Amino acid sequence: MIHLSKAAVREVNRLKSKQPNSQVFFRLGVQPGGCAGLSYTMEFDKNAGEGDHVYACEGIQVLVNAESLNYLNGVTLDYSEDLMGGGFRFHNPNALQGCSCGHSFSVPASTS
Repeated sequence: MIHLSKAAVREVNRLKSKQPNSQVFFRLGVQPGGCAGLSYTMEFDKNAGEGDHVYACEGIQVLVNAESLNYLNGVTLDYSEDLMGGGFRFHNPNALQGCSCGHSFSVPASTS
């Protein structure tokens, strides 16, 4: 299950409204890299692929591919603004540790 906070829903909808095609999915993923080993990815995607899991979050269709789901199951995506600017924040129960930037993480060896 993937969760989006109310603030994240507002921000995703704001960004989605700027897309040329309003019928896009919001894709969350994980890729190797970052200072902690794995990095989060976010993008808009026109198509759901074979093996993608689709979650409905407050009217937003969130896509997660099967490989990323192992790392993102149970994640809550939040959005906040502070003196340093705004940004998305991942609250990931699967993460063993994260980096200070909040965009990369590591997991126990049995999860990867």
